[in-house]
Amino acid sequence: MPQITVERSPRLDHVDWEQFALALHPVVVEVAAARTEACKTRVLRTEDEAVGAGAEGHAIVNVSLALLPGRTEETKARLTEAVVDLLRKHIEPVDGLTLHLSAEVRELDASYQKAVVAG
Repeated sequence: MPQITVERSPRLDHVDWEQFALALHPVVVEVAAARTEACKTRVLRTEDEAVGAGAEGHAIVNVSLALLPGRTEETKARLTEAVVDLLRKHIEPVDGLTLHLSAEVRELDASYQKAVVAG
């Protein structure tokens, strides 16, 4: 595992999201004892969003990490803190834009199945 999803605002098109994902994987390996080759990240550009009463002047990034069960609450908290810190390092501030950065860890259900199909 982990299955990582980054949902981000279109106002953040200037960020190199591939570089962020490549920097994120070693953090997940170190903090959550995941395997490097198991890390998979997809970045989804959202179109519709609102912060409070509107969307003007705001950008949102949320990183969801789905891991197999077994990590302690302390490990999950350290991981989300490390992810938000990494986001801060990779996103250059934009004048007049307030960034809302978040990360969450969820456990994959025991029914999770995986298949790798090579062509």
